[in-house]
Amino acid sequence: MDENKLLDFEKPLLELNKKIEELESFMKEKNIDLSSEIKRLEKRAENVREEIYNNLEPWQILKIARHPERPLTLDYIDQITDEFIEFKGDRRFGNDQALVGGIGLIEDIPVTILGHQKGKDTKVNINRNFGMAHPEGYRKAMRLMRQAEKFGRPVVNLINTPGAYPGIGAEKRGQAEAIATNLMEMSGLKTPIIVIITGEGGSGGALGIGLGDRIMMMEFSYYSVSSPEACAAILWKNSDQAEEAAAALKLTAPDLMELGVIDKIIPEPAGGAHKDQKKAAEILKSEIITAVKELSELSEEQMLEQRYSKFRDMGEHIIKPDQGKIRENLIDEDRKEDDQSLKRENIQSK
Repeated sequence: MDENKLLDFEKPLLELNKKIEELESFMKEKNIDLSSEIKRLEKRAENVREEIYNNLEPWQILKIARHPERPLTLDYIDQITDEFIEFKGDRRFGNDQALVGGIGLIEDIPVTILGHQKGKDTKVNINRNFGMAHPEGYRKAMRLMRQAEKFGRPVVNLINTPGAYPGIGAEKRGQAEAIATNLMEMSGLKTPIIVIITGEGGSGGALGIGLGDRIMMMEFSYYSVSSPEACAAILWKNSDQAEEAAAALKLTAPDLMELGVIDKIIPEPAGGAHKDQKKAAEILKSEIITAVKELSELSEEQMLEQRYSKFRDMGEHIIKPDQGKIRENLIDEDRKEDDQSLKRENIQSK
């Protein structure tokens, strides 16, 4: 276990793992059978790990989602596809390295795969803009989704971004318009769309490829209108309160499952996807295949109706009788103010 990449809440496991390694080394060196003691410690370590990961706070889950060794989009594509061809460019401005896409085969099922791509070191992260897509990235994604619709391929979108890039150049090239256009077009795209948050699901950057028929989250990912740091800075003028903001934002998979924002939580290997990338990819692949098969059984009309209803039903609320009266009174007051304003304008015009 690499101490440098160990998360603070995982430290209770460090001592146990060190002890296990010491006993294994001693057993080989002295040719003494310590297997029963090693098994006992391994069992204890497993219990400690289970206790830690079954009781994680939102801020701790966010740390796992941001882990530097967590699998990235191209890691998953490499492991879940038999073949993959990457397509580049939006045919308007250029190619965005922060959002990748192309055609792949998953067990003989042709799919269009899109996803945010970060880097695993500083140099690559700068090249990939830390997974924060530009307008040309979202336009490239839309180009590939339209192509998928034309040829009847399901679309698989893997989300892992802190947010859309907020730079001046991105804003000049229409960042908000690109994301809004994607949302509008995806709502009526006549092919299945499967969305999976694999790490960070930050704000509009995630939404730009985040509208679909099935929305799933990996167990230790997060999906939020804002990063906890940005939320804390806005609400409390202090980003140090990010941990408190993470709890308030309801950004974890169980929270969003309860709120009806997502359809399923994809389990991860013990300790997170970065602990066993191969197993994490196998689980992800299985969920994609299942979703594709389920959606392929629907007619085009059924699929679009379900997609519409899915998002239309989000954010339902109940107005209590007394709240309804308050609302009516406020509306009446607004109307009175409007009438008075019109009278004043008429008097002044005369």
